Amino acid sequence: MKFKENGDTKIFALGGLGEVGKNMYCVMHNNQIIITDAGITFPAGEILGIDYVIPDFTFLKQNESKVKALFITHGHEDHIGGIPFLLQQVNIPNIYAPAQAVGLIKKKLADRNIKYKNLITYTEDTKVKFKDMEVEFFRTTHSIPDSHGICITTSNGTVVTTGDFKFDYTPIGPMANLHKMAALGSKGVTLLLSDSTNALNEGMSTSESKVDETLSELLSTHNGRIIIATFASNIYRLKHIVDSCKRNNRKICVFGRSMDNNIEISIQGGYIKHKDVFVSADEANHLKPENVCILCTGSQGEPLAALSRIAAGIHKQIKLQPDDLVIFSSSAIPGNALSISRTINKLYMQGVKVCTNTSLSDVHTSGHGSQEELKLMIRLMNPKYFMPFHGEYRMLKKHADLGVECDIPRENTFVLKNGDVLSMHKGVIKKAGFVQAGDVYVDGNRIGDIGNAVIKDRNVMANDGIVVVIANIDTNRNKLLDRLNITTRGFVLVNENEELLRNLEALSKKAIESKLSPKLNYAEIKNEIISTISSYVYDKTGRKPIILPVIMNVKKEVKSK
Repeated sequence: MKFKENGDTKIFALGGLGEVGKNMYCVMHNNQIIITDAGITFPAGEILGIDYVIPDFTFLKQNESKVKALFITHGHEDHIGGIPFLLQQVNIPNIYAPAQAVGLIKKKLADRNIKYKNLITYTEDTKVKFKDMEVEFFRTTHSIPDSHGICITTSNGTVVTTGDFKFDYTPIGPMANLHKMAALGSKGVTLLLSDSTNALNEGMSTSESKVDETLSELLSTHNGRIIIATFASNIYRLKHIVDSCKRNNRKICVFGRSMDNNIEISIQGGYIKHKDVFVSADEANHLKPENVCILCTGSQGEPLAALSRIAAGIHKQIKLQPDDLVIFSSSAIPGNALSISRTINKLYMQGVKVCTNTSLSDVHTSGHGSQEELKLMIRLMNPKYFMPFHGEYRMLKKHADLGVECDIPRENTFVLKNGDVLSMHKGVIKKAGFVQAGDVYVDGNRIGDIGNAVIKDRNVMANDGIVVVIANIDTNRNKLLDRLNITTRGFVLVNENEELLRNLEALSKKAIESKLSPKLNYAEIKNEIISTISSYVYDKTGRKPIILPVIMNVKKEVKSK
């Protein structure tokens, strides 16, 4: 969709609405577009073989000359993970990001061999001016350092996006800048876009300092090794684990590439000190158990992550010991509960102690605000209009209800979908059409060319398997040569279904012979095989495997008498 340059300001999301992750929001004024965040999300279980899901950049490609800059709120994957893919498709003149995010982005671009020079570090005091828009920042509290909200001022009004946030009055890092938030609210916020991730949770989230107290106590009192699984991106959690280990004379051994990367960048940025507490796996194995802490990935039960391999007893460098204590300093991401339970069960079977987050043990807290914190943000900003973002529909809807409780008129709240456009004109906002938005799949180095048909085929193969019919046809004599070869994968056990496979061979042979003619049409032969044996297979087994006919063209010369 193309917009007329009528002086209105357009606001829309290319990702992050109706989902947790893939955050990307745009503010467009005449011939200028400002982008906030460029995240990814990880595919659901039914999307097989896909590495990441990114936003659809079509609108930005079509309006590339209007893009002025990309602004990053913080360094989590659902806010920066899409940057390498965006840069491959759209020219982004400048990327502005806080210090921690800059380090993570540089690492991400280097891993993909993408060279980009215009990566600019901003602070809370930075102001960026364009022809018709001005951008400034305010510090928030989240589970990663240098998290910010962004304020964009235009001639039609002010748009504030919170980024991910919580209100923690005793944080590990700096306090959120409530004074600047209140000042922006007093000055006048036309539209507030606010994080909805924990909109369904009542009350206030637990302070990170409570988690610090619990972990510090465990690290000081447990007389054995401690293995902590947490999110590699939760830098403040990693920071106080390092500080506690330093106080309690424990050395830290790290497992997991993402954990290594985040710790390295955090040490370089000065967020994590005490570099001397880190040791190699070999060194850790020669220390007394009470002097060791193992920090690893795998808090979500990922089968290839370090903790899962440790729990299964197949890790090459670490073997569980009877006095080990394993701490899950994380919450379960929706859909991961079963895999986490499997990992916990394996740990118990190995005879070790396991500690998870419960009402009796605060070993984790979210970096996203609960309902009372969301209300506080609304009160501080005092917006005229309100658009919940970053959340599934039920979260967005509940957040909109909280906005109404905080005196925002119902008609001034917008629960939107990706691509829906709001138009702001002299302080008045209304819906104004839509732009192209959706999911784009990344499979290895392939971006966007994996369509629904491919995903459907992968699901069919995963659930019902595949049947391959290989036939050799002599085109000189217009004759089927030899026996057909029927091969299956993920469909049936060959040894236990010999009669079924013989029948498939006979049916396939009959289908081929019915289409043999002087003018062979291979497409017709393949279609006849598929239609003939698909119905038979379904009748006999109730399954619909992919049928893949392979016709080999064999030319045998006819010898003259």
